[in-house]
Amino acid sequence: MNQLTTKTVALIIAHPDDETLWAGGTILSHPSWKCFIVCLCRSSDKDRAPKFYKTLEILKSEGIMGDLDDGPQQNPLKETEVEKSILNLLPQKHYDLIITHNPSGEYTKHLRHEEISKAVITLWNEKKIDAHELWTFAYEDGNKAYYPRAIEKASVFHVLTAPIWLRKYSLITDVYGYPKNGWEEETTPKAEAFWQFTDPLEAERWLKNKGVLE
Repeated sequence: MNQLTTKTVALIIAHPDDETLWAGGTILSHPSWKCFIVCLCRSSDKDRAPKFYKTLEILKSEGIMGDLDDGPQQNPLKETEVEKSILNLLPQKHYDLIITHNPSGEYTKHLRHEEISKAVITLWNEKKIDAHELWTFAYEDGNKAYYPRAIEKASVFHVLTAPIWLRKYSLITDVYGYPKNGWEEETTPKAEAFWQFTDPLEAERWLKNKGVLE
C-alpha cells in the first residue's frame, strides 16, 4: 500500500478500541489518509469514551460516538436501528474507502460486530453510503482456539513494522489502559488484514455467505 496516497477514509466500528485492534497499524502507517471514525456504542461510557477521543488525537483522525445498546446479553438490534445510527453519525459525502467489521466478526463472537458489518454492506449496496471501495476486517480465532489472527490469504495483508506495532500496542495498554496478560493486550495483532471489495453487489453476495469465501 502506498503510504503517501491521500484517501478519504471512514472507519465504522462497534466499540472504542476496535479501531486500534483491527486497523490501528494501518491508520498509523498512512498518515496522509483523512480518517473519520464512527464508533456506534459506548458514547455514555465515562471510562471508554474519553479514551476513544484521546486515541483519535493520536491517530490524527476525526470521529464521533453513538450509544447503541451494548449490554452483556447481546440482545439483537433491529437492522433499521443500526442503519439509521450509521447514517446519523457518518458525514454524508464520498469516501475513497470504507472499513468495517466482518460479517462473521473478528472472533467468537460479538453480535454487534456482525450487525454493523451487515448494515454497512447493505447501505453501500443501496447507495446510501457513497464509497469507491469497502474493506472488512479479516481475522479469525479458530472458534476460540487462539487469540484473533490476521488471515494471510485476505485481499490485503501486511505485517506491521516494529515501531508502528509499538505505537498501536501503546494505545491499547497506555491510552485504553488494558492490563498486561488481558485479552486485549494479548490479542493486539502484529499483522492486519482486510477483505477488499469494489463492487457492492459482490459484497452483498459475500454477506449472504456470512463472509466465507468459496
